[in-house]
Formats: sequence, structure tokens, C-alpha cells
Amino acid sequence: MNITPLVWIITIAVTIAFFVYEFFVHVRKPHEPTIGESARWSAFYIGLALLFGVGIGAVSGWTYGGEYFAGYLTEKALSIDNLFVFLIVMTGFAVPRIYQQKVLMIGIVIALIMRGGFIALGATLIENFSWIFYLFGALLLFLAYRQAFAHGDSDPANGRFMRFVRRILPVSDEYNGDRLTVARDGKRYFTPMFLVIIAIGFVDLIFAVDSIPAIYGLTEEAYIVFTANAFALMGLRQLYFLIGGLLQRLVYLAQGLAVILAFIGVKLVMHALHVNELSFINGGEPLLWVPEIPIWFSLVFIGATIAVATVASLMKTRRDDRRDALDPAAPSSDTLTTDTRTTETQKEHS
Repeated sequence: MNITPLVWIITIAVTIAFFVYEFFVHVRKPHEPTIGESARWSAFYIGLALLFGVGIGAVSGWTYGGEYFAGYLTEKALSIDNLFVFLIVMTGFAVPRIYQQKVLMIGIVIALIMRGGFIALGATLIENFSWIFYLFGALLLFLAYRQAFAHGDSDPANGRFMRFVRRILPVSDEYNGDRLTVARDGKRYFTPMFLVIIAIGFVDLIFAVDSIPAIYGLTEEAYIVFTANAFALMGLRQLYFLIGGLLQRLVYLAQGLAVILAFIGVKLVMHALHVNELSFINGGEPLLWVPEIPIWFSLVFIGATIAVATVASLMKTRRDDRRDALDPAAPSSDTLTTDTRTTETQKEHS
């Protein structure tokens, strides 16, 4: 792709404009969005993302268009997992519903900034060191294992990181609207809202480490990486309120993401072998017999994996609901689902 500096400037400016509009029109005044409002804006941002992908395919060719759609699907799935952790954090800190929009908005902006930094770093590394694909591939395979099999429990409000923050900062016990600090008895205190923002930022950092190597396994075009991430994050705030209850029912989302990350990890290692320059592998010569996985196959595989994980999750929770209806004394399926998903996700990202 031939992306000029002017196109980059316009793209970044438009992205910033969308988030500024979101803040002043929807977030500045604390309120809980209605289902209708959330549905309309979610559909708008998803439609805009799809239209942009069609534009890339029409202007730059459908190879790049396919890379964008594969990247967008992967980043959207990872963003929904990110959303679940946001839900866990805000539940742990008991953030009032009317202020959750502001927390989400700040978290999404932090995520975009962090991912932008990692995108620039990744582009530089790929341009100068072809062996970085081995490192990215190994990292994704490790993350896939952790995503699928990590277990444990952790309280996001009282974990080791937040206990450390409380030791070094004076923190009040109660919220004061959506303010981050409050003055009491001549002393300035941070509110729990400030701790929530710190926790969200920490989660964003972990997810940036997950997502950027994943999408660089699908495309080496920094412009596609950035726009796929930007569109995946746009509308995430509205999606949170639209599918908040559904998030607890996606019990196999972690396993689906693990499959996707493992697939991209293998794809990266195969690509690294195909362009190999490491002297201790095949004498520093590329292994041209190693096949490259085509982007159309990646797109189909990622889409099918997300679909299977979603359908399997809904089928399981529906069976559990029927079982609970027949045996009211049994633990609630929603409770079991939330507890299991919460402990696994908190361990993965704490």
C-alpha cells in the first residue's frame, strides 16, 4: 500500500474527531445509555468499519481488503474480551452505572494510544528485523495457552497491583460523582474513580501486548493495523451497554480467542521460516518450501472460530438455563458462568 503522510494525518485526525464527538455528545453528561441508543450507535460504527474495508479493497486491492477484514475481526473479538475485563473491574470497584460511560471512554482512548505506540514499534521492528516474526509467533502461542488454560481467582479492586497503588496514594473510600480527586480536611485525596482508571489502563497495556502481534500476523501494513484497531475500539462503549448480559454467556470466548491466537502464531512462525535470515536455521537461507497461509483462509478461519465459539457458548448457557429451571435448588447458571469466566479472565490479565 502507498499511504502518504497526508492520508495518515487525515486518518488520525478523523479518528480523534470521532472520540471528541463521543465525549461531548454522549459521555460528558453522566447517564446510562438506553438499549435503543446503544444499538443504533453500535450498528453505525460496525457499518462504518465494514464500509471502510470495502473502500480499502476497491482502492488498494482485495488482498489488502482481506487483510483488513481479518484484522478487524480479530481485534473486535479481542476487544470484546477486553470489554469483559472492563466489566469485571467496574463490578469489583462498584462503579455507579451512570459513570461507567466515562470510565469506558477513558479506557478506550488509553487502549488506542497504547496500541498506536505498539503499532509504531512493531512496524519499525518488522522493517529492520525479519526474525521478529519468530518472537511474535512464540509470544502468540504462549498467549494462546494462557488464554485457554489459565485458572485462578483475583479481585481487581484488591489485587497486588491495586494494593501497591493504595499504599503510595491517599485514597478516599467513597465516590464523589465522577471526580478523580476530592479535598477533605485540607488534604487532597484520590477517589475510587481514579483507581478504576489506573486498573483500566493496566488492562489496556496487557491487551495491547496481545493484540498487536496478533494483527501483525495477518498484515504487515501499519495503516491496516491502525485502522482495524481504531474501528474495533469505536463503538465499544455502546456495545458494552448493548451486550452486557450477553458477555456473561460467552463462556467459550476465551477458548475461541486462544484458537485464533494459536493459529496466527503458527502462521507467523511459518512466515518467519519462509523469509528466514537466522544463520543457525538452514544456514541463514529462507525455507521456501514452507507454505504461506493465504489471507482468505485466515479470514475464513477467524470468522468460523468466532461463530463456533459464540454458538457453542449460547447453546451451553441455554442448556444450563433449562437444567436450572428443572432444579431450582441448583446454583444459577449465570452465576456459575460469571464466576468461571471472571476467575479465568482476571488471572489472565492481572
